[in-house]
Amino acid sequence: MTNGFAADVLICGAGAAGLTLGIELARRGVSFRLVEKNGEAFAGSRGKGIQPRTQEIFEDLGILDRIVAAGGLYPAVREYRDDGSFAEKQTGEHADPTPAEPYQAALMIPQFLTERIMRARLAELGQRVEFGRELVGFEQDEDSVAVRLSGPDGEQTLRVRYLVGADGGRSFVRNALGIDFPGKTLGVRAIVADVTLTGLDRDAWHRFNGGDSDRMVAICPLAGTDLFQIQAPIPPEGEADLSAEGLERMVAERTGRSDVRVGSVSWASAYAMNARLADRYRVGRVFLVGDAAHIHPPTGGQGLNTSVQDAYNLGWKLAAALGGADGRLLDTYEAERRPIAQSVLELSTRLLGTDKQGQMRRDREVRQLDIGYPDSLLSRQLGKRSGMLQPGDRAPDAPVEGAAGQATRLFQLFQGPHWTLLVDEAARGTITPRPGLHVHHIGPKGDIVDSWGHVGDAYALEPGECALIRPDGYVGAILILGEDRTANLETYFDRVALFQLENASK
Repeated sequence: MTNGFAADVLICGAGAAGLTLGIELARRGVSFRLVEKNGEAFAGSRGKGIQPRTQEIFEDLGILDRIVAAGGLYPAVREYRDDGSFAEKQTGEHADPTPAEPYQAALMIPQFLTERIMRARLAELGQRVEFGRELVGFEQDEDSVAVRLSGPDGEQTLRVRYLVGADGGRSFVRNALGIDFPGKTLGVRAIVADVTLTGLDRDAWHRFNGGDSDRMVAICPLAGTDLFQIQAPIPPEGEADLSAEGLERMVAERTGRSDVRVGSVSWASAYAMNARLADRYRVGRVFLVGDAAHIHPPTGGQGLNTSVQDAYNLGWKLAAALGGADGRLLDTYEAERRPIAQSVLELSTRLLGTDKQGQMRRDREVRQLDIGYPDSLLSRQLGKRSGMLQPGDRAPDAPVEGAAGQATRLFQLFQGPHWTLLVDEAARGTITPRPGLHVHHIGPKGDIVDSWGHVGDAYALEPGECALIRPDGYVGAILILGEDRTANLETYFDRVALFQLENASK
């Protein structure tokens, strides 16, 4: 305990959002507890797509290579015709990696494997999930949140500085706060099941009766496992038979094939598709992330990714606030993330409509690389500039060389909990060092050499300009160093109350 607090933060819910937040806090040395009311980890594949922007985040968190090794790429969709013939197509346009955008293709990995890797990363950082421990009540005042937890050892009451509800679409935290969750049920009820199956090969995503909501069934091999995922719409009323026998019978009825056999069911669920968005993401010292704040139809693979990015956005801000930052920093969480969820809900709902028509197309809009915060309090342009890159944009990657001759990338320089300042070599003088800020001078005589010109292409820094990169990989400011070579930088720090960088983790 510190100063009478059991922890600085209590995270309620250990799905992808809660685990991301836990990793973010752990690597910043913030004390927290991560509780999950279920007695064991989620065993299903509900969120199986990892979009390129989330891959960049996972690289920063130190887990991307493990995610790639455990999963794989999406196979082509094999659309079967009534006569048994088929045609194959890719679900989206092909795009090659670029220096600025090193990841372009969505990865497939079942959610239970993603979360297993995240728990392992959390363990490396000295933390763990407390399974079988449920939040049953809380009250807050100006300084703390008193929470009541129920678990194997009975009920306990403890004080924390902040509470985060990462507890899903039926969030106890959201309901206890009385936050409205408007939206709509989309008129589609479906089943999803992870099964062992024979009769279909594993090199395609098999889709039968596309565009026919009464007869459609899709069967996808789950990368990294020997399982298949069955997805199918079902009638709005009545019980769904999710046994192996029931699923095999449904597949036979909808495909007209008797050679597809379901051996066992690892996990299955019947659900109604919804699109809902919480009216607020914060009440005092209590926050919502992930499905507690927004729920999406599965089309486009946006839900888990948006949830991870919520937690990634909130994590560094909570750490900064605990280090003495101006409280207005925490207001930027909702201001930045809620509009993103609104746009993602619109995208997922629109894609659901096109899928119903048999048009299963996924293009750049699902990759989340164009998400940004141009209107944020944290996005400031100090001085005019002609470059394409603007404050609030995602900070591009670029291959570079260190002055010692070793190849590296900007993303490797950004990796970690710090801010990064990229300074054009022509800027005179030095930046006052401060903990939590890494400064790199770009140029032939700098510590980083733009050997292939990719930094110039992406950032277009003019003589004397510098780009300040936030801990979550977005451009905070692009500014010109003046006669007092740090004046504009200090103006930014003051204007957005840059939040006690001296207390940030190195």
